[in-house]
Amino acid sequence: MKDYHINIFYSDEDQGYIADIPDLEACSAFGKTPSEALVEVEIAKEAWLTAARQERKPIPRARYRPAIYQVAR
Repeated sequence: MKDYHINIFYSDEDQGYIADIPDLEACSAFGKTPSEALVEVEIAKEAWLTAARQERKPIPRARYRPAIYQVAR
């Protein structure tokens, strides 16, 4: 399985960095630095996947690819 794409961006409103995983609905985390946000979203991802497994809900495949990585045809 390939891993999920993670977006990290600065939020003026929150005065820190937000990391989110587009393939996992509502899976995001906050950090004061990009590195901290990444660590926190990895924890959130594991919690998200554990909860989905316990509830016997489907685990989405890693599909999201930012436009910069998509190949033009």
